[in-house]
Formats: sequence, C-alpha cells, structure tokens
Amino acid sequence: MILASASPRRKELLERAGFELSIEPTDVDETRLPQEAPVHLVERLSRLKAQAALDAHGPLQPDEILLAADTIVWTGDYVLGKPHDAQDAIRMLRELSGRTHHVSTGVCLVRVLPDGATATESFVETTDVSFRALTDYEIMAYVATGEPMDKAGAYAIQGGAGSFVYDIVGDYDNVVGLPVKRVKDLIDASGA
Repeated sequence: MILASASPRRKELLERAGFELSIEPTDVDETRLPQEAPVHLVERLSRLKAQAALDAHGPLQPDEILLAADTIVWTGDYVLGKPHDAQDAIRMLRELSGRTHHVSTGVCLVRVLPDGATATESFVETTDVSFRALTDYEIMAYVATGEPMDKAGAYAIQGGAGSFVYDIVGDYDNVVGLPVKRVKDLIDASGA
C-alpha cells in the first residue's frame, strides 16, 4: 500500500493491521473553503492528497493501493487544526476542556480494478470525544511535553491526553489518525 501521509500514527496503525507500506507524503493547500462543512473539508483534502500522490507516483500497478487521509478536530463550525505554537495549543485545549468535540478523518482509497480502470473511493469517519474539565496547570504541563504540537486539536488520545477523555463514541483508531477497520472493510469489499 502507498500511504500518502507522513503521519507516524497512520503508519503505525496500518502496519499493526498487517499492511506493508511505501510512504509517499504529499503537500496540498489545506485552506478551508468559505462555508465548507468540516466533514466536507476532510473528505476534499483526502481526495486532493490522493491526487497529488498519484501525480507524483504515476499510474498505479494492478496490485497497488493508494491511501490518503486527513484528520481534523471540530466543534460546531469551528475547526481546530495543528497548533502553530505553544500558546495556540493552550488555547485549543482550553476550548476543548469540559466539552464534547468531533474528530473527523477523511479517507481516500485509490486502486486498479480488474479491467484496468482506476477506482477512487472516499469516506469520512467521525468520532465524538468528551473531555473532562481541565485545569490550567494540566494544560500547561501537557503542552510543555511538546506532544500536542503536531496533532489536530493539540492532543494525542493515545498519549498524555488520554487522561483528559471521559467518554468516546465511535472508533478510537479514528481519533489516533485513521479508522483502520473501515479502511480494511473497504479494501476487502473491493476484492483488492
């Protein structure tokens, strides 16, 4: 499988699921379009990343699968990306404190069909995560670890922020970075 992502979390999740990977990250403009719903944003970005990877890689071989993904954290219509600096991470964590938010991952899977045509399928998986009320001390101590800096919403559920969560509804792996079960189901259903 070609993974169009530099995310170490996605790589780890897919390898744990038994996939052999070729890592070919892409760089696309992730600017949100006016009035674009969060779930539409992540699906569009996953498709853009898949197309950029195809453009760089060239045509897929019959046994190749390409996967691109993008994950965001959002509440209402407000999207929290990766923090720009420690102050931004503190702001995000304060925003999430004592509230339920959504983690959505857009996934785009590209494969070659038996007749040689290329098939592109995409979907969005959303998981609801509830944080308990956090103290400023907890937030600042967590940000000081550096862990939040490359994470959407400024936290890693599988890391130090796991203790912030009091409820999760949906796919845990999706919050880590990729809904692996749904990806596997899509690949199995396609016969790839």
